[in-house]
Formats: sequence, C-alpha cells, structure tokens
Amino acid sequence: MAMKKRVLFLIFGLCLSIASFAQVQVSGSVSDSQGEPIPGVTVLEKGTQNGVITDIDGNYNLSVAGQESVLVFSFVGMQTQEVTVGGQTTIDVVLSETFTDLDEVVVVGYGVQKKKLTTGANLNVSSDDLQAQNTSEPLEAIQSMSPGVNITQSSGMPGSGYKVNIRGLGTIGNSQPLYVIDGVAGGDINNLNPADIESIDVLKDAASAAIYGARAANGVILVTTKQGRQGNIEVTYDGYYGVQDIENIAEPLNAQQWMDIYNHCCPVKPEN
Repeated sequence: MAMKKRVLFLIFGLCLSIASFAQVQVSGSVSDSQGEPIPGVTVLEKGTQNGVITDIDGNYNLSVAGQESVLVFSFVGMQTQEVTVGGQTTIDVVLSETFTDLDEVVVVGYGVQKKKLTTGANLNVSSDDLQAQNTSEPLEAIQSMSPGVNITQSSGMPGSGYKVNIRGLGTIGNSQPLYVIDGVAGGDINNLNPADIESIDVLKDAASAAIYGARAANGVILVTTKQGRQGNIEVTYDGYYGVQDIENIAEPLNAQQWMDIYNHCCPVKPEN
C-alpha cells in the first residue's frame, strides 16, 4: 500500500514538472519611438485569450504555452506588432505611431490641405466609394455615406431629383446647397455620371464655405471630375438595366360590355 502511494506521488510530481516545463515565462517592456514607456498596451498570445496589459512603466509579464507562441502588441494610435517567442524570455518592443489618416488631403473652399491641419467640418467621398454603390445618380450614391447631410428623393417617380439639406435649413427660401463642379459654381450634379466623378467633398460648416459668400448659406458640395492621365489607354464598361411593370392592371370594357352594364344599372321604363 505504501509503495502504491509513493508511485502515485511520483507520477503526480512528473505531471507537474512536465506542465511547468511547457510554460514559458516572458517579460519585457513596451516603449514608443522616443523611448518613453507606454502604459496600457495589450500583450496577447495569438490565437488565445491569454494576455496582459503593460503597467505604468510599460512593463509586462506573461506565461505562454511554448516557444512557438506569438505575442501580439497593440495600442490605439500605434502599429500592431507580432513577435515570436522562440528561445527568448525577455522581449522589449518599440511601437511606432500611425499617421496614415492624418496625411490624407482634404479639399476645402480655397484649395487643398492635409487632414490633420483641417479644423472645419468636411466630408470626402472617393471615386471607389461611388463605384461601389452601383447607382446612376451621384446624390443617391453618397446618401448612406454623408453624416449630417439629409438627402431625400422629391417623389417616388423614377428619375426624380433629390433634395439635399446640410445640417438643417439655413434659409427660408431655397434650401439647396451650392454645387461647385471643377471650380465652376452653380452646376447641376444630376447631369453627371458617377463613373466620371473623382471625388465629392461636402463643406458643412461656415468656415469652410465662407469663400463662396451668401450662396453657401446652406453648405457647399464640391465635385471633382476625372481628368486625363499619362499612360496606357484603359477602357471600362458598366452596364445596368431594370424592368418596371404594373401588376394586376384592370382591363377596360369594350362597347358591348359597357352597354350591358349601363342598361343593367339604368333600365329604361317603357312609355304607356
């Protein structure tokens, strides 16, 4: 009996040693490109829920499954990095900032400038976004991509125009915004093919539209069409068709049927 207990304790100890041998303890620190520690960085073992967050000094300590484990370092505003543990027990990571969105060019009333330098309320819709909608009307294409812009169809008739309100009504008369197509004010956006448009910029605040004066009281919509470019000729074709038909339409009566119904409803009394 004593021998059996010793064997069981030996097997239990071997299992604990194997389990502890499989685990790898990894520690380190996370800093930015200036060498400053970054607190709150998520350090996650890829493919699992095992993870920790760096402390106020940017340090972390994590036990992973093995040397094949991959650590994922992520933080808001920083580029995500993945590092394989391998034979390392100390992994120090330097995260770099992401400035891609801030370097975008935004069209304003008097030209273009970088997005990070823009203080006005502007909205940009690119050509790829327009083509993804598969519509024949530019305003219909940006209808679902324009926060703060109310775009409604005038009526239910096919081909009817659209009413556009930018941040509510600015005047008691004409509430339509000012359309500027390729630098020319007063154009009709409904005459443009969405495939010919390079971008649409909506200037929603007074600061961005101030250059256009009183005409911009209801906002400005800047439309830039595609221009010729150097290189090989590219030909694209987009074709769409639709069928409209009225169901259950009533057929008119012929002359004989009309006479029968009239005589039935309005019989003529014979004269005495």
